[in-house]
Amino acid sequence: MSIVFSALVAAFVGFAASVAVVLAAAQAVGATPAQAVSWVAGLALAKGAASLWLSWRHRLPIICAWSTPGAALIATTSGLDLSAAVGAFLLAAALMMLTAAFRPLGALIARIPMPIAAAMLAGVIFRFVVAVFDEMRLSPGLVLPLLAIFLIARLVNPFLGVVAALGAGLMLSFALGLANWPAGPLALTGLEFVAPRLDVAALLGVGVPLYLVTMAAQNLPGFAVLRAAGYEPPTAASLFVTGLTSFVTAPFGAHMVNMAAISASICTGPDTHPDPGQRWKAGVVYGLVWLAIAATAGLLLALIVAMPKALIVAVAGLGLVGSLTGALGQAMSHDGQRFAATVTFAVAASSLSLFGVGAAFWSLVAGLGVLTLDALAGRLRGK
Repeated sequence: MSIVFSALVAAFVGFAASVAVVLAAAQAVGATPAQAVSWVAGLALAKGAASLWLSWRHRLPIICAWSTPGAALIATTSGLDLSAAVGAFLLAAALMMLTAAFRPLGALIARIPMPIAAAMLAGVIFRFVVAVFDEMRLSPGLVLPLLAIFLIARLVNPFLGVVAALGAGLMLSFALGLANWPAGPLALTGLEFVAPRLDVAALLGVGVPLYLVTMAAQNLPGFAVLRAAGYEPPTAASLFVTGLTSFVTAPFGAHMVNMAAISASICTGPDTHPDPGQRWKAGVVYGLVWLAIAATAGLLLALIVAMPKALIVAVAGLGLVGSLTGALGQAMSHDGQRFAATVTFAVAASSLSLFGVGAAFWSLVAGLGVLTLDALAGRLRGK
């Protein structure tokens, strides 16, 4: 029962804490309600299948998740339609599979300084966190109680702070008459094919940054959680399977799945099972739970979409506070790279768009450019 309970909690936390960010991404690229359902259903299928197969095949509790930083990146992109976004998703998934098959590519990505990658991530999600307080000005009666509940609940359990805020927000929205249940019949779930379009601006502005933030902010911490629990993760196999499932489900709107960190920590500790050799079963149960979520994605999203905009924005922002905290800490961790990281953060947090390419890509260019200039100046001073 502890295995089943851990898997259920991990799946619930993974869904409730970040589904609002995924919905924001779907809305940013103009997805219809049916396409938003397809997006979430495709993600649930991908992470369920990847978790189930990897856990069973390697007898390890390998927990997969959707890329929340990737969804935040998509949500902050302007002028992007769904077809071009799908083309970018396919590129990111292909790059992930190439990383698994071609080790020099992984080594090249690893050479990007962590402060620069972390600063890009921090800039991408910064606007989500700030939006919580923008919405508080417009809807203080709803957002202020949610913030208080989040701050108190995280003292008891950091994993469940956002879940508690979402649960309280649902009840408060119905109590205040702010919820608007959609009229007409509701689809249980559904997959809707979207023909991809390979747009150079979208590939550079979304596809490449999506791959990079997923690697830096999701896969690397996910592997670290497994190693901290005493397991040696099958790195290449995990990257290939998550890349392959992402590639297969991308034409249905699903942006990216990857290794989980927070959800994985719930399923890899002694609370799941005292015998580390038995904890892999939690990954199998977790995968089955996500397949069930895929089968009911329409009903689950109908409940979320019925809520007021202030609730969705607040929950999305609160769900990213932890990620912003970690990213800022990593970005400022190296004295010699702090200035370059600050430039990277500022560009990523802006609304910059050049040649149709968004701020995330240019933040990397700016940060690496500053680092290069600093290195050249250091060599000249040394002479």
